[in-house]
Amino acid sequence: MRVKYTFSSRHTKTIDPHNRHKQSVFTVIKEVVRISDVVLILLDARFIEKSRNIQLEDEIKAEGKKLVYVINKTDLVNLEDLKANPILEQLKPHVLFSCKTNQGRSDLRLRIKIEAKKGLKGKEYKIAHVGIIGYPNTGKSSLINLLVGRNASTASSESGYTHGMQKIRLSKNILLLDSPGVIPSGEDNVENSSLKKQAEINARTSTKVQNPEMIVHRLMMENKGLLEKYYDIKANGDAEILLESLGKKNHFLLKGGVIDTDRAARLILKHWQDGRIRK
Repeated sequence: MRVKYTFSSRHTKTIDPHNRHKQSVFTVIKEVVRISDVVLILLDARFIEKSRNIQLEDEIKAEGKKLVYVINKTDLVNLEDLKANPILEQLKPHVLFSCKTNQGRSDLRLRIKIEAKKGLKGKEYKIAHVGIIGYPNTGKSSLINLLVGRNASTASSESGYTHGMQKIRLSKNILLLDSPGVIPSGEDNVENSSLKKQAEINARTSTKVQNPEMIVHRLMMENKGLLEKYYDIKANGDAEILLESLGKKNHFLLKGGVIDTDRAARLILKHWQDGRIRK
């Protein structure tokens, strides 16, 4: 049975009840994999395992494509701890990368050239296609712009901004293929665990997440004292107290002076997603 995926795009405003949107974007990602000689899988250095798409990785390998893991956003973690993470042994070859600090830029360019040469071996054409795939907002467009040294791919702080497939020339013999952010089909539901994960890794932005207060509660349960320390609020692990206090502190008020805890929760998620709150 063929694996299906759903995708995120800022340009998509409505949900097609006949699933035409999903099918059309699935066709894009399928085409990226088909065309590519090498595929870069972008992962978030803060949440390596959670930002993996095992289904997609397996399908890429089944197609016989060269696969390179790019561990992005290394500026948001302790580098020594990251290098000591045993999961990196499973992800080979991999490159540690940061769009903000330029870490790994030369290493990734070299790795792309090495794998592209392998991917072209035995083929008549001489231009290697390198697909770039990952969850929404793992930094695909920013990575491309850093590699080519110009604003070749549209980047945005809004997750899933890339629309369709874009072809960008890296060198005379290498073309990069940007693609929409992809979320596994098993996570395209409204289950609390899926929503929490997608909010945590920024696959769904703080402005579009459903039930933000519930997600903040789960973050507090998994990161004892972290949110309270960051906001300097004594909440004793109680999300309701944290949200009420933070809302009051920031004057997030609804009619009648009621504190807007939804807005407070979205602020916390925004700070979490952009890396201001760190483990």
